[in-house]
Amino acid sequence: MSTILIAGCGDVGSRLGLQLVAQGHRVFGLRRNVAALPAALLPVAGDLADAMPPAAWPREPIDQVVYATAATHHDEAGYRAAYVDGLRHLLAWLAACDQRPQRLLFVSSSGVYAQGDGAWVDETSPAEPERFSGRLLREAEDLALGSGLPATVVRLTGIYGPGREALLRQVREGSRVTREPPLYGNRIHVEDAAGLLALLLQRDREGVALEALYLGVDDDPAPLDEVVDWLRARLGITFWSDEAQLRRAGSKRCSNARARALGWTPRYPSYREGYAAILAG
Repeated sequence: MSTILIAGCGDVGSRLGLQLVAQGHRVFGLRRNVAALPAALLPVAGDLADAMPPAAWPREPIDQVVYATAATHHDEAGYRAAYVDGLRHLLAWLAACDQRPQRLLFVSSSGVYAQGDGAWVDETSPAEPERFSGRLLREAEDLALGSGLPATVVRLTGIYGPGREALLRQVREGSRVTREPPLYGNRIHVEDAAGLLALLLQRDREGVALEALYLGVDDDPAPLDEVVDWLRARLGITFWSDEAQLRRAGSKRCSNARARALGWTPRYPSYREGYAAILAG
């Protein structure tokens, strides 16, 4: 049994925590509002914006740490606070409490890639973001990888699942979508995102040498218009809005070959299985 801390334990972190508890591990969930944590997780009430460790900080040795926070405010200051400053505080808390985990997982985003025109992207592709959000995530990634702890960055693509249904809402509103050129998007079901993180932790415990970087994405990067057409057919939507327009930045296709080589298999290999499960739910 390992002791694992999930910092910024929101939706993905909570699902990960439940998977880890089911495997027999002891899991601490750190967030401001611990009332929102699943009952199976051990609560640590704390704010990553604080320089001092939380009063409820665990005193026992922590074997693995997952940093899975999300920005509360989606401006430059909010991203810096959540990803760069928050991670720096967490690393300081670990040092102050004389804790040295065997692995740090930092949950990042494929938004660090600026590639377009449907280009394929993998972990060796240049990550040269044009937006402040991507630049700050890259800064935080470098902070994790340079922390002195064995660290791995996991760049998740567009997370969807129960409670993450913005695209379904837009389709129901009849939002139009660009068809030419095709706008490729990348997705991962929230349970598969948690499952990938759980597998990385498992492989680390097994002594497998992890890479510094993994992409979390399903098997089927697909054009947005294809996804919209499929959802419209399933939902029986026949009208188009005169105003609402689906928009997205960039158009790239992310590869999950490295994660699959480690033994990861997504439960929802494409948007079809994932959205079918949501609609049936």
